[in-house]
Order: sequence, then structure tokens, then C-alpha cells
Amino acid sequence: MLLTGLAIHPVKSTAIRPVGSARVLLGGLEGDRAWVVVDADGVMVTAREEHPLFTIVADTPATDPSVASALRLRAPEMPDLLLDQPVGDRVRARVFSQELEGIPVGLEADAWVQKSLRRDDLRLLWCDDPTRRTLDPAHSRPEDFTAYADGYPVTIASEASLRQLNDWIIEGALERGEDPSAPLPMERFRPNLVVDGDTAFGEDDWTSVQVGDVRFRVAKPNARCVITTIDLDSLQTNKEPIRTLARHRLVDSLTMFATNLIPETTGIVRVGDHVDVS
Repeated sequence: MLLTGLAIHPVKSTAIRPVGSARVLLGGLEGDRAWVVVDADGVMVTAREEHPLFTIVADTPATDPSVASALRLRAPEMPDLLLDQPVGDRVRARVFSQELEGIPVGLEADAWVQKSLRRDDLRLLWCDDPTRRTLDPAHSRPEDFTAYADGYPVTIASEASLRQLNDWIIEGALERGEDPSAPLPMERFRPNLVVDGDTAFGEDDWTSVQVGDVRFRVAKPNARCVITTIDLDSLQTNKEPIRTLARHRLVDSLTMFATNLIPETTGIVRVGDHVDVS
């Protein structure tokens, strides 16, 4: 089995940044989901509510070595914005049910995000210390942590599983007398790591994953939400893949695709690395 894809998402819910290599830290891939957009109450705002977040391209030196600042923001019809790592007092940031904190990036960043998303109540925050956020104790250890990811530091997905899912989608469309849609791309699921070489949904039985010299512990299968139904180009929503996952991959009323990982060691992973699982 080989690592066939790597991606970092510097600002949560913004455009996927594919990379050839990434540094794995105990809290996840370096720079992944270290920044978040929140509303006036400090509640996380994602592409679930604001689809145009997908059109914002956020880069750091980890995703583009030419970036000379902590963060660069780009978006259609917007000037590039270079931002330094912020300093100052932390403010409230709520990610789902978890009460977290972050440092405000500043008025210039807020104004840029507000104009880009056409909302005047948004702020950009940076996670200065991801160790403050612990994970669900049912699937983690007390020392585990991450920044603003949904629940766990790293997500891994299988190309074999995606091929099976797309076959199921075609089968379902034909059963309903519909023309099959184009196959879903892996990007719909926004994984950090993509692998190929195992059987479809073989990841259900994994307990540990080693990519090159870096070892990960499997936390739990990844429950998918409506964000996977948003077309990354048109920003329109449809019923797939949730409709098909609900038919074939429903566990405790949750639709499952991909797997959550927790790093146990640190190091560099690269596309093309061998992947061992147990």
C-alpha cells in the first residue's frame, strides 16, 4: 500500500492545499486547520453554512514555500493578504460543542474575510497552543490533542473505498432510472492522507497505520456530514454521497467514510511512501 495523496487545510473549510510532503506533529500535519473563521459569538463558521469558504485559498510556508508570512489569503476578486502570526489575548472559539480559544488575527484580516464572504460579523482566529484542546476520551488518550479539526488530528481515506462508493452511486442511479453523475473526487472528503493498495473499506479493521517512519493510532471511523454534498466547483449541493453512504455505510445512524488517526510519532511523510497497517 502506498501514500498517493497529501493535503493541508490551513484555515478550516478553505480550499484544499495538496502537498508532496508534510511534517507530522503530535497534533496533526503542521499547519493543518490552525486558523478558523468564527462569528460575533465566537462560533466556528464553515463551508456547511458559507459555501464560498471553499473559494478562499489559504497558504502557509508549509503549503507554499514562497509564502514569506505566517498566512497568505487569496480569493476571487480580492487582493492577496499577507498576515503575520498574531499576538495578544485569547478569545472564545466554539468548535461544535467544545469551548476553545484563539488569538484574533486583526481588523485587516477580519475585514478581508468579511468582504470575501459578504458577512460583517466574521473574525479570523489562530490557535496558538493546540495542546489546550483534548479529544473525545472514548477514542483517545489524555495526552492527545489537535487544533481546529472537527474531532481528531488526521483523516486518512482509501482510493479503493472511493472506487467502491462511486460504483454504488452508479448502481443506485441506474436502479432509480437516472443518468449516473460523474464520479465523486476524493476532495469531497477533505482527507489529509490518501492511500491505495488495500481492499475497499479494509480500513474498518485497521488499528494502527505507519506511513514511512511515522506511526499513527486509529481513533475511529469518520462520520460524514452534509459538507461532502457540496460540489467544490459549482458550490451547489446534492444528495450524494450521503444518500449512498446511508444505504451501504450506516453505523448507529451515522454515515461513515474514511478514518480518523492520531499521530504517535513525528516526522516527514511523502507522497509515494509505503504504508503498513495492522
